Amino acid sequence: MSLVAYEDSDSETETEKTEAPDASGRQTNQLSSSVSCVQHFAPGSTKSTHEMHPAGSTGRSGWSRVCGDPPEHYAQNNNTDLAPPYCQRVYSGHAAVSVAYKNYEQASSSSANSGNGISQKRTHKDSATTLKKLRPYIPKRLRQEHSSKPEKEESDQRGSSDCDVKLSGSGEQALRKISELIKPYLGSKYKVTEVPKSLIFYMSKHSGPVNEIQWCPVREQSHMLLSASMDKTVKVWDAVDTGCCLKTYSCHSCAVRAARWSSCGRRILSGGFDSMLHLTDVETGKQIFSSKTEFRISALKFHPTESNVFICGGFSPEVKAWDLRTSKVLRVYKAAVQQTLDILFLPEGREFLTSTDAVSRDSADRTIIAWDFQSAAKISNQIFHERYTCPSLTLHPKESVFVAQTNGNYMALFSAQRPYRINKKKRYEGHKVEGFAVGCEFSPDGTLLVTGSSDGKVFFYNYHTSRIIRTLSAHKEACVSAIFHPVLPSLLATCDWAGEIKVWQ
Repeated sequence: MSLVAYEDSDSETETEKTEAPDASGRQTNQLSSSVSCVQHFAPGSTKSTHEMHPAGSTGRSGWSRVCGDPPEHYAQNNNTDLAPPYCQRVYSGHAAVSVAYKNYEQASSSSANSGNGISQKRTHKDSATTLKKLRPYIPKRLRQEHSSKPEKEESDQRGSSDCDVKLSGSGEQALRKISELIKPYLGSKYKVTEVPKSLIFYMSKHSGPVNEIQWCPVREQSHMLLSASMDKTVKVWDAVDTGCCLKTYSCHSCAVRAARWSSCGRRILSGGFDSMLHLTDVETGKQIFSSKTEFRISALKFHPTESNVFICGGFSPEVKAWDLRTSKVLRVYKAAVQQTLDILFLPEGREFLTSTDAVSRDSADRTIIAWDFQSAAKISNQIFHERYTCPSLTLHPKESVFVAQTNGNYMALFSAQRPYRINKKKRYEGHKVEGFAVGCEFSPDGTLLVTGSSDGKVFFYNYHTSRIIRTLSAHKEACVSAIFHPVLPSLLATCDWAGEIKVWQ
């Protein structure tokens, strides 16, 4: 009798220890986010205070957040009790943890040890005592049978997934939700874009350089931000409400160079240096389409009107158009080049442009090539005559023009209609590229042109005057991408070569 009593009481205690945190710590025992609250200092002042700006007193955007210490101070203190009330409300139980990026080797080793987040030990003695008093007695055999079934089903589901997916917190609900901050703007047109000034989120879970970021194209789900990194992963972030990493997809065996949302926002197309193409379901992480190409992939773009068709380019003289319905190549576009740097569809998708590395000492032909999408015929290869490669291309949202980022440390403006002539009166210069694949983009209203810089700054240009409006010291390493939010005015996301992603307003 004593032995049986001892065994039952011991098993009951063990069950309480494992089940109590699940019941009482539902809000506090979430996976920690790598988001640092930030503190802004007035010029000449060394005193730091926590501030909170209510909605309605922040100008056009209607919401603003200023909270906590800078990432460097927060990483040293690592005291979540200092978080202001707004941060506690927004994260709703998530512990704000900052992972300072030291260098590539240190980040890689730390990520290998810690996984996708930073675990924190928590005790729930009081909750366990309360549950012990209220919970009726259940025999050990019944408890074991009841607990083994969900674990077996969960393991079966995990084994059926084709992609290694890591879920952070309540990621499934966050993927399907509509942000309360976005709802007021869904029924109205985009307002005038203002230059962002304040740092909202600092996210650093990538252990390698971030190559590309993109907001979800579905307006209702545009709180999600996609990022592709050299650390072989693709991540989806809640970059509007919490700054948390919702999901991590580890489908590639080498660096992920390009990743794009599908038009429905339910799938992610990714390509990398492992020469693999993957179309991944956002919620389940399963592979809808996979194929191995003959070259390393550096550029991907979906067709603007045919959602099942995309174009792929990379370290090859060929650019290929794929159809996801048949999983086959539709057309092949051949050019006498070694690498395709970027792809840009022109309005209606009948024609598209590719920027290449075909620059010689005596000629700059084939630097930008215009193609007919249906016939695969080359329309023009005499668009840009200056001897600089163009790592990125972007289309104006309202006018029939496009901009090419050049390695000559300036952006050139072209007509988006034949014969695609360059505008010699406008040149956007002042930033630095210096060999990085620095991206550029227009604001949704078309008034601003934003670009990163190899010195870590972000430059804002007036589209009409081509003058620099403001310079933002965003990163310490090269800032390779800066993109405006499609719905929320003046919300900007940036990423750099150190693996950091920041959100500004």
